[in-house]
Amino acid sequence: MTPLLEAQNIKKVFRSGGLLKKNETMALEDLCLQIQDSPPTITGIAGESGSGKTTLAKLLLGFISPSEGKVKYNGKELEKLTKNERMLFRRDVQAVFQDPFEVYNPFHKIDHVLTTPLAKYHLAGSKTEMRKMIENALEVIGLQPGETLGRYPHQLSGGQRQRIMVARAILIKPRIILADEPVSMVDASIRATILQNLLTLKKEFKISLLYISHDLTTTYQISDNILVLYKGSLVEAGDVETVIKKPQHPYTRLLISSIPNRVPEKKWMHEDFLPADQSSENKKNMKTACKFEDRCPHAMAICRQKIPPLYHTSPAHTVRCFLYEGAGE
Repeated sequence: MTPLLEAQNIKKVFRSGGLLKKNETMALEDLCLQIQDSPPTITGIAGESGSGKTTLAKLLLGFISPSEGKVKYNGKELEKLTKNERMLFRRDVQAVFQDPFEVYNPFHKIDHVLTTPLAKYHLAGSKTEMRKMIENALEVIGLQPGETLGRYPHQLSGGQRQRIMVARAILIKPRIILADEPVSMVDASIRATILQNLLTLKKEFKISLLYISHDLTTTYQISDNILVLYKGSLVEAGDVETVIKKPQHPYTRLLISSIPNRVPEKKWMHEDFLPADQSSENKKNMKTACKFEDRCPHAMAICRQKIPPLYHTSPAHTVRCFLYEGAGE
């Protein structure tokens, strides 16, 4: 079956500097990802800042192009889509961003972000039908139309603005939503509500989600499977229950050990991870060595000589670490 959205060995390098000195930053390297049309799933993308999560989202949305590899929609490269195919892609693949305020025009009432896609994609036969659709979508995510419509963005809370973007997705009925840190800028009190709204998109509207976050707690709560990124590379992937409860890559263990515990003295895991080595010599070695070698308590000689491949430690679990050499590649 052809995946609805697919990344094939994508690599993204950002270049800066003048003619005499050019700097290169590897934002994403040799990453593969498939999202099927059915059944709907929620795939978590986890990793610290700078791991390549947002770059991946921008590539999948077609905002930027990969340096190498291909991003495909329905089996066709994004760059080769016809005008009509691109219009369909824009409807099928939607986004919910970290800061919803940036999506809104401060001079327009919030009604504008709801009516515009309905008109653009000809989803309502009349203004009366459009109004009814908008009211129903707002009620699904727990907002009262009478208290929400007619207001300007600054008159709503961050949580309300984010939930309106979820309502917008309900109206458009995409097949995939890329949610990039959707709850990182809202109060803890509203976080659970937004997560429940996202689950509703999957369960009731059959929409798949790519949930991008540095927060493993919410990623675990909402995801079916998870990909863990470190410095642009995939280090571990699999069923979320397996990866979180039985992490295999030392970096995943580090992430989990960083989750706050209700007993401060009690740690999730007892491993002595090293701080990242920022020296120029170490950065040079990163091109041919394991990227986590300088922080890993299990580092071996081979880790400084080769980039580890992905090992399949079980049918639903993959890890990039020489500790599992001998498992299927």
